[in-house]
Amino acid sequence: MKWTAIRKDPGSPKQSPHLSDYQATLADFSWDNIRRELPSLPGKKGFNIAHAAVDCHAEGQLAKHVALRWLSQSDRVERFTYGELKTLTSRFANVLHMLGLGRGDTVCTLTGRIPELYIAALGALKNTSVFCPLYSAFGPEPIYQRMSRGDAKILITTRRLYREKVAKLLNRLPLLRYVLLVDLEEHEDSRLLSLPRLMAKVQDTFTIPSTDLEDIALLHFTSGTTGMPKGALHVHGAALTHYLTGKYVLDFHADDVFWCTADPGWVTGTSYGILAPLLHGITNIVDEADFDATRWCNILESQKVSVLYTAPTAIRRLMRLGAEPVKSYNLSHLRLVQSVGEPLNPEAIVWGQEALGMPIHDNWWQTETGGIMIANFPAMEIRPGSMGRPLPGIEAAIVRRSEDGGAEEIETPGTQGELALRPGWPSMFRGYLHDEERYRSCFASDWYLTGDLAKRDGDGYFWFVGRADDIIKTAGHMVGPFEVESVLMAHPAVAEAGVIGKPDPVVGELVKGFVSLKSGFEASDALRLELIAFTRKMLGSAVAPREIEFNQHLPKNRAGKIMRRLLKARELGLPDGDLSTMEE
Repeated sequence: MKWTAIRKDPGSPKQSPHLSDYQATLADFSWDNIRRELPSLPGKKGFNIAHAAVDCHAEGQLAKHVALRWLSQSDRVERFTYGELKTLTSRFANVLHMLGLGRGDTVCTLTGRIPELYIAALGALKNTSVFCPLYSAFGPEPIYQRMSRGDAKILITTRRLYREKVAKLLNRLPLLRYVLLVDLEEHEDSRLLSLPRLMAKVQDTFTIPSTDLEDIALLHFTSGTTGMPKGALHVHGAALTHYLTGKYVLDFHADDVFWCTADPGWVTGTSYGILAPLLHGITNIVDEADFDATRWCNILESQKVSVLYTAPTAIRRLMRLGAEPVKSYNLSHLRLVQSVGEPLNPEAIVWGQEALGMPIHDNWWQTETGGIMIANFPAMEIRPGSMGRPLPGIEAAIVRRSEDGGAEEIETPGTQGELALRPGWPSMFRGYLHDEERYRSCFASDWYLTGDLAKRDGDGYFWFVGRADDIIKTAGHMVGPFEVESVLMAHPAVAEAGVIGKPDPVVGELVKGFVSLKSGFEASDALRLELIAFTRKMLGSAVAPREIEFNQHLPKNRAGKIMRRLLKARELGLPDGDLSTMEE
């Protein structure tokens, strides 16, 4: 089906967009000018994200402006002004300092979307520690992998999550000094401490140490198709990208109420669920509860949300309500909806126009890029199915990898190749923790190679084609097959396992596992349910397979590696393709 470009009615926006002339903005753009829009630490001590996001507002006219508006699962509302947030984050920074944590030490959080998570993130950044959020739905093994590879020194979590997922890991984490429980009133021992008690003991003020733009600030894990999760390192200077994309893509204005629905356990939930809105001094909505279509519509109405940033999976679930039920809510404050996590299908963009009175804008970025790189900007024509055009300051291209390890740019419009970015933007990851070789392999001929296949039309719009590797995108989450396969093979009945993503109209792709059984075990519905339950316990529901198929003859290449490509082709009824490397 051919989709018609959607042009916004110039009379409809409630605010004039910051980026109204794309070409003129490109011509005048410089990262140095963006740096001048953000405040430095007092006394020429450099730049710190938390200072720019909290303290500078708290010390000015926004001291009493609401920074975070938190909605509990039971609909209790708590508000934190910029002044209050400065005090609380300073207290947490003092707690870290008191416990001996400082520059470069990794601070992990494992909680739901509760206020303590946001306070810990910003307090850790104040202390020049490295903030590493973990998704609370992970099972014990993914948590262990990330904390171990991330050199975690301290973990902030709840009593329930500690008991269910962390307690048995302590002996395997020798670098972990303390576990701080947000709902524990008294310390249990020298390692298991009460965060409320610690917060009550320290001062309200904290002097942020000298911080360089290149100091490591954030550690985000992203799954790979082979090996363990990769820890992407980002610096304090990444805030320039968070700020710029808040200005040009999310189009923040002073009176905006913003809601990013992503959990901070994923990079979107940190970059845009915490940092970008606070850098702009606006009100940020945080909802503790899981997705519920009616609840979301109520929040959009009651909280008067003006800018929404969400995922295609959520939009597809909202679409199930139909256009008319959504229209029954008063969403007159809503002026912009952006989507990220996986390509947004054209039907969703058109549905937004029908149900919300505005199209939904897609954009593209990765954990490694640290922030939005390509977007459908508010003032630009939307081409349904396209991820849009590059951010000012970002040079994107379609390239072809050469046999000598280089990459050459493809200039012919409409030709498929690998999406690549010219290195040097502020939020570009600075490495994979403990894996310099893998980091170097991401670059060729002065390009960062994204691993995504795409094409570019004659007007400079980019179009996503597919992943160059086997990463599974399910409900906006990135799932590495190797992690799932490893857990499946930990079950006593499983001899081998292969995992693929299977297209699904709601979540994008669902995780499907293929297993061969050890001698003495027989395939059955009961065993299938047992394997699904086993992986959910170990990995969490967001990562575990939803389907299991028994196959005693999993296809392998001559090196003995299971051919996921072939599993997927046969699952979808596609041609087998090249079988030259397949074992006899």
